Amino acid sequence: MQRNLSESWKNILQQEFDKPYFKDLTNFVVSEYANQECFPKEDEIFAAFNFCFLDDLKVVIIGQDPYHDKNQANGLCFSVKDGIKHPPSLKNIFKEIATDLNQEIPESGNLEKWAEQGVLLLNATLTVRAHEAGSHQKKGWETFTDEVIKQISKEKENVVFLLWGKFAESKTKLIDVEKHTILTAPHPSPLGAWRGWFGSKHFSKTNAFLQKSQKATIKW
Repeated sequence: MQRNLSESWKNILQQEFDKPYFKDLTNFVVSEYANQECFPKEDEIFAAFNFCFLDDLKVVIIGQDPYHDKNQANGLCFSVKDGIKHPPSLKNIFKEIATDLNQEIPESGNLEKWAEQGVLLLNATLTVRAHEAGSHQKKGWETFTDEVIKQISKEKENVVFLLWGKFAESKTKLIDVEKHTILTAPHPSPLGAWRGWFGSKHFSKTNAFLQKSQKATIKW
């Protein structure tokens, strides 16, 4: 399993890679990729960390699972590859940005441009078997990504955590609320979007917090 992490991430995550659970997880993932169709591509499993370095990190968005249909997942939560139709949740994210910031919905659903500005787009589980949602859950990924959140909370200051839906909100306990800002809203999926996702204004609020912390705002 290719990790190719930048030094800034390696310094705080190397101890996780050396733990028995991560070795078991690695063996599982290597076997799955050898014997099943899995997403994202193996060299994109850690894309969230490779597009957003720890030193530059300003915002964290937490998802649950990679997309499990062909050519969708690119290693960043909610993001799809260029030219791929926007999945329903991403469609609703773009709709909210359009009304919140009065800008047009982009053609591409690839969120690499957010990551490059310091937005960590972190799924709790970094891999999935094709067409089988949740198939790589409870294999060790959640232990790893929980530790990522804890380390960000410990090492950084004034990070904005965007927690959408009950699953993401459950990560609040890993974050030092004295040092960081947490914004919560219903999940942007069609099931939850009408219960408060639309009108949540998380994108303008995030930029307001970043300005207050004298950080560059995000071009959503």
